[in-house]
Amino acid sequence: MRGLIVSAFMLLGCIQAFGQESRKEVCIGFPVGNSTLDTAYGNNAARLSEVVSFLESVKKDSTLELVEVSFCGSASPEGGFAINRELAEKRRNSLERYVRERVSLPDGIISRPEGFIAWERLAELVEVSDMPHKEEAVDVLRNVPEFTYNNKGVLVDSRKKHLMELQYGRTWHYMHKHFFDQIRNASVILVTVRQKPVIEEKTVVKEEPVVPAPADTTAVVEKADTIVAVSPETSKPFYMALKTNMLYDVLAVPNIGVEFYLGKNWSISGNWMYGWWKKNSSHRYWRIYGGDLAVRYWLGKKANEKPLTGHHIGIYGQAFTYDFEWGGKGYMGGEPGGTLWDKTNYAAGVEYGYSLPVANRLNIDFTLGVGYWGGKYYEYIPLDGHYVWQATKKRHWFGPTKAEISLVWLLGKGNSNNKKGGMK
Repeated sequence: MRGLIVSAFMLLGCIQAFGQESRKEVCIGFPVGNSTLDTAYGNNAARLSEVVSFLESVKKDSTLELVEVSFCGSASPEGGFAINRELAEKRRNSLERYVRERVSLPDGIISRPEGFIAWERLAELVEVSDMPHKEEAVDVLRNVPEFTYNNKGVLVDSRKKHLMELQYGRTWHYMHKHFFDQIRNASVILVTVRQKPVIEEKTVVKEEPVVPAPADTTAVVEKADTIVAVSPETSKPFYMALKTNMLYDVLAVPNIGVEFYLGKNWSISGNWMYGWWKKNSSHRYWRIYGGDLAVRYWLGKKANEKPLTGHHIGIYGQAFTYDFEWGGKGYMGGEPGGTLWDKTNYAAGVEYGYSLPVANRLNIDFTLGVGYWGGKYYEYIPLDGHYVWQATKKRHWFGPTKAEISLVWLLGKGNSNNKKGGMK
């Protein structure tokens, strides 16, 4: 994914008296996963020109003195340790090489902070945003250690893991969408200058040694997490459910369904039923098989607290065939002797439902769907051991076409109704 440019930000002070300093910070954008400095990328050309011009103007000004030039590289936290460190270092080196090829800078004023995940910058962005539940994220960013190891040196916890688990991944997704582009792909140059003292005639001024001002960026030494086999950093929330419609079970139609949570309150589900009962002596048939697919959007307080819980709306499509006859006239949906796909009956519509938690990993889902049911069906009567065709008709029905009271088994890491830390 390209097109993510870190916005430039500046802090300029007024140089009016001896001892005052001015810091100028400029961020240069890099494409994701790339460390080659591209002047045509985003607004890089203008920013690089600004940096070079600024340094040259300071060097030409006899009243100013360069104290420190700091080059930094950064990457966003969703990547692994080794990749992030390599990208950050290469981006920093690319920017430093570009600048020093155009402006002569003494080695003594160059600094290169080691940190490459801008956690402090991320905390600042979250603090001034309107992100839901930002207080929880800021608390983790500022108070949870970046890595936690047991007494054997094995990684057991991390700041990143805590962030990914907040609101069942919603917080992490929000930061990824809104903030990561402002801390990734950027190498930062920090320039510090101070005004030289004015030496009056016949006055000798002894100048105290200048201690380089610390860089504005926070140096964070990140320990390798990708080399630990049990690293929790690669674990992402996953939610799914298995279910059965108890209404169909009561009607002797075995069925099973599965539902996957896609994120952003969306899920997709599929159901299959198969009941093929018959009693030839009395010509009684109770046959039906087919399935449906549905896309759902979850909404409301409960849905925000935990995926696959609370209110949901959606759209669905069904395909099925049937044969019902109970000692009299029979009704067959679909081609006689054919399969589900031979002129099957079908339905489509909109649905509403509510999934109610009843146990740690069990919900009961109530759903009603309204839509259109179409397809061809056949009327017949059993006679002398045969089935005599009476009529072929087409179904055109608008109304309820789906009803569920489903027992839902929640699966996936952390996918339980007792899980804390969801959206409150």
